[in-house]
Order: sequence, then C-alpha cells, then structure tokens
Amino acid sequence: MPKSPTQEFLEIDQIREGVIVLKNKSIRGILMVSSLNFALKSDEEQEVIINQFQNFLTSLDFSCQIVAQSRRLNITGYLEKLKELEKNQENELLKTQINEYRKFIEQLIAGGGIMTKTFFVIVPFTLIEVPGMRESKALLKKKELPILSEDDFQRCKTQLWQRMEFVALGLKSCGLQVMPLSTPELIELFWGIHHPKEAEIGYYPEVPPELIQ
Repeated sequence: MPKSPTQEFLEIDQIREGVIVLKNKSIRGILMVSSLNFALKSDEEQEVIINQFQNFLTSLDFSCQIVAQSRRLNITGYLEKLKELEKNQENELLKTQINEYRKFIEQLIAGGGIMTKTFFVIVPFTLIEVPGMRESKALLKKKELPILSEDDFQRCKTQLWQRMEFVALGLKSCGLQVMPLSTPELIELFWGIHHPKEAEIGYYPEVPPELIQ
C-alpha cells in the first residue's frame, strides 16, 4: 500500500497573499513577535507590562494561539568566517587566539545545544463569521465544506487583517515588536517545522515566484 503524501495529513489547503487557507476554508494569519527580558525590568516596569498584557487579553473578542518555537542556534556561517579569518591572519599571536576562540565555540556547541526561541501569534477567521453567511453555517452543520469564492476570500482577508492589526497594537503596547509573515515567510516556517534538520543548517527550498504575493 503506497504511503500517503505528507500534504494529506496537513490542515493547510493553500497559502496566498500572506494568508493560510485551511481545508475547512477558515483562514489564519501569523504574527512574529519579539521577546523582552522581563527579569531585567524594574518592579514598576514589570507591573506596567503585566497590566498592559492583561488589558490586551481582556480586549480580545476572538481566540488567538501563542506559539513558542525552539530551535538549535545555527552558527555554521560564523564558524566558517572565523576559519577564514584565522587562515588569512598574518600575526601569529592573533592567529592563535582566533584558533583557540573558534575551538571554544565549537566545544560550547558540542557540549549542549544553544537554543533560540521565536514567538508567534496565530490569528483566526472563519467564513461563518462574515455577516450573512448562513449558507456556510448550514453546510458546516451537515459536515460539508463551504466553498470559498474569491469575493469571500477577500472579505475574510480584510476582516483577518483588521484582527491582526488589533493584536499587533495590543502587543506593541507591551513593548513588543510585531511583524506579520508574508507568503514566502509562511511557507518557510511550515517547511522548517516539517524539515527541522535542514532548517537548522539554514537550508530552505526556493519559493516559486508565482507564490510570492
């Protein structure tokens, strides 16, 4: 019995215009969010951040998902630059110091994985949330998938972007930086999730030009 392709097990139907379209025709947008060193803040600053975040959460009238992605830090390029710098260094003392520093970094990496964390907020929107979409609600009750026309997609995308802007403003009030992921960035994100070893060394497939929207 032939194995089913991975795509059959994914909920994603397509990614276009910075929007993830699921097989049930609901859509998702993803915001990449920076982090901050909470422990280094003063007590007053910590209290302000907590209050701002509480206000942000209570202001939401839709669900969001917060995802923290941990990945081994890839410094292959940095080590290669050190090797090149060592090779071209004419001062023997500096050459020795670069060599010792490079070996220290290699041992540090080998002794325990240095992880980097990336934070994302996933913002949803469904077809049945569009005013007047009674037909879609009836189809869902019958466990039938609604049809997402181009007009429906554009209307849903507009509503989704409004939600994403609202979330971004709330997070920025907490001192965080927020950036919506584009189509190529979304493709790379999900490709990296399913190909962690390749993503760890910085390899990503080339995104076809027709998908860059």
